[in-house]
Amino acid sequence: MYILECADGSYYTGSTKDLDRRIKEHQNGEGANHTKKRLPVKLIYFEEYPRIDTAFYREKQVQGWSRAKKEALINGDHNMLPKLAIAYRDLRE
Repeated sequence: MYILECADGSYYTGSTKDLDRRIKEHQNGEGANHTKKRLPVKLIYFEEYPRIDTAFYREKQVQGWSRAKKEALINGDHNMLPKLAIAYRDLRE
């Protein structure tokens, strides 16, 4: 599972069996539509898993996170993750 920072400052989260190859694909405009329109991209975070289905599950989990929570993960501020896990529905009053 990996997170890229795009040229416009947005984040892209993905998963792959071959990180080096996938990053090159993104840089060559052969990646997702999101990254294709926001080149160049820079790898800013990754996690390794023994199985691609586990990495894919983690990708989907992180994709649902807020920008602030992704940044806490990227920066290694794991103590902040639970605090940033408040559901949006709980913020409405």
